[in-house]
Amino acid sequence: MNLNKVFILGRLTADPQLRTTSGGQSVASFSVATNRVWTDKAGAKQESVEFHNVVVWARQAEIASQFLKKGSLVLIEGRLQTRSWEDKQGQSRKTTEIVAERMQLGPRPGGARSASSSEAARDGAAEDAKQSGEVPTINLDEEEVKAEDLPF
Repeated sequence: MNLNKVFILGRLTADPQLRTTSGGQSVASFSVATNRVWTDKAGAKQESVEFHNVVVWARQAEIASQFLKKGSLVLIEGRLQTRSWEDKQGQSRKTTEIVAERMQLGPRPGGARSASSSEAARDGAAEDAKQSGEVPTINLDEEEVKAEDLPF
């Protein structure tokens, strides 16, 4: 049995780039930085940073483009994939990227929240649920996801 599974938790290095394939499929790409901190033998604090290219497809690509910004915290679950192509100068190129299967958004900076007056009742219910410790449910099949619907 083989397994190709990746989990990363990090921050975006730039806003996601949303594109559409010739077949009409949405695809977003972005880079996530992760860091590792440790103490060396001399007792000095050390840190290293890794940068990961992430590709997200379909509805998740649209959500990433809408809600993720540079510096956003995101948890990505996916698989590693290596692609090869030939650049404009005829050189053979390769890249390894994470193809996201699941994406979990982190909290928004400063708890930013914007809402129109027509959504005030729903926001009030969401705020009540947030204060009581309940997490409101977002159903992707029913309607478009809006920033004010997110519980963070």
